Amino acid sequence: MKHFSSNYNLSNPSVIYEGASQFELGTLDGKVINYNFDKILLYLQIKGKLMFGKNFKIYNEDHELILKLSSYFIQDRQFALKFGIDIDKGLLLSGPVGCGKTTMMMLLPHLVPHKRKYSIVPARNIVFGFNAIGYKMIEDYCDAKDYCFDDLGVENIGTHFGKDCNVLGEILISRYDLFKDKGIKTHCTTNLNAEEIQERYGERVRSRMRELFNLVGFEANSVDKRL
Repeated sequence: MKHFSSNYNLSNPSVIYEGASQFELGTLDGKVINYNFDKILLYLQIKGKLMFGKNFKIYNEDHELILKLSSYFIQDRQFALKFGIDIDKGLLLSGPVGCGKTTMMMLLPHLVPHKRKYSIVPARNIVFGFNAIGYKMIEDYCDAKDYCFDDLGVENIGTHFGKDCNVLGEILISRYDLFKDKGIKTHCTTNLNAEEIQERYGERVRSRMRELFNLVGFEANSVDKRL
């Protein structure tokens, strides 16, 4: 059984209500919450069914990954460091098609409903927007909000008035500057490996991604959970 600790100012944010049901994810000791991983798994299983339907399930082989991600989301710095995770950086969650990357990035923020949320935006939708309105689309994502760019790498090269642009590459460079200057986080999901990311976006972007993100991934042989 794994336990986490985290500091909060609210009365007891480890207690979450879903309708008439109450889920206690840990115990409050002063201002420190001692989270219980078994209780986290139970809550995520139930919340997942509410969000994604009755066929949702958490697979045993994903428990270690969920443990890593949970330590990040509850901001347990010491526990996260055991996994090589820096809670001040964003997440780059990788894995094969259908393994549950987007699902996890939608589900896990519900562990900390009192925390600032990020918006999940499909990468290809951003490129569609760029093709229509041009560089304003890039500017729109260079703000102080937190984002998760979903399915990084499946998008096409953007084209506006005959000029090509690697739209997500440009956005990531701008988001890197925001991270360095103001600590604003960016998250991504992707099917690409490190070599494919460099081929798609170039060494300049990949080198910044090393500083922007914690690299966390599903196993390469993870099953397609959408089947």
